[in-house]
Amino acid sequence: MTRWCAIGMLVVVTGCSTVPTRFTPANPIAPSEFSHLLFEKVLEAHVKDGVVDYPAIQVDERVDAYLARLDRVDPNTFATRNERLAFWINAYNAFAIKGILDHYSPMTSVGRYRYFIGQTYRVGGASINLYDLERKVLIKQFQEPLIHFAIVCASASCPKLQPWAYQPNQLDRQLDVAARAFINDPTRNRFDRKQRIASVSKIFDWFEEDFVAAAGSILAYVARYVDDPALAKELAQPGYRVEFLDYDWNLNGIPPKETADAGAS
Repeated sequence: MTRWCAIGMLVVVTGCSTVPTRFTPANPIAPSEFSHLLFEKVLEAHVKDGVVDYPAIQVDERVDAYLARLDRVDPNTFATRNERLAFWINAYNAFAIKGILDHYSPMTSVGRYRYFIGQTYRVGGASINLYDLERKVLIKQFQEPLIHFAIVCASASCPKLQPWAYQPNQLDRQLDVAARAFINDPTRNRFDRKQRIASVSKIFDWFEEDFVAAAGSILAYVARYVDDPALAKELAQPGYRVEFLDYDWNLNGIPPKETADAGAS
């Protein structure tokens, strides 16, 4: 059963949070006063080649300070698409880290429900869970397949968490970097040119609709970001068989230390 089929069945049974359309933050800060600098410093200090040092993040006060700032700004007031998209990508990644720090885990089906749906996080005075943030905000509102290589749900088969935050004035370049890093990583996507088999991440299966809408097929989309020009040309043409790799839900780093109120996972 796929990640989203399993979660979807639980949503039907239990329901899920609604996506806020209006935000009323307490003690609000203006968009011009908001920045992702705190999150950037956390990622710079505690993420190395995609491996996340959760114990170090646990004791880094900048995490809670950044989360608090997310709750003080209305994301609808950012002037540009890139400002809003960078905001929501960083919010997703920060909340995904917070879920791990709170000892939730997507390693099991029940764990995935708790992690993606059961936990909510504060943005602009409203609450949202990871599932809705991904599906109903990032995918539905922005219709940008590159987000699938930028958001990281703390699992080994996810894209690697980058050691920087997404910034509006660098967003196009950063999304391109993230896509190329993911697609050209042989632990996540492999291409047998002799047998003409593309063994690609399960992400391309779960969100096939997004990639087909953008490029006509999964492999045509992949070809845009493959570093080898000859391989890119091959993938853009019919003839390759697509297989989807198993997804590794193990943690993408060093587990956080147990705390007195742990046990939610």
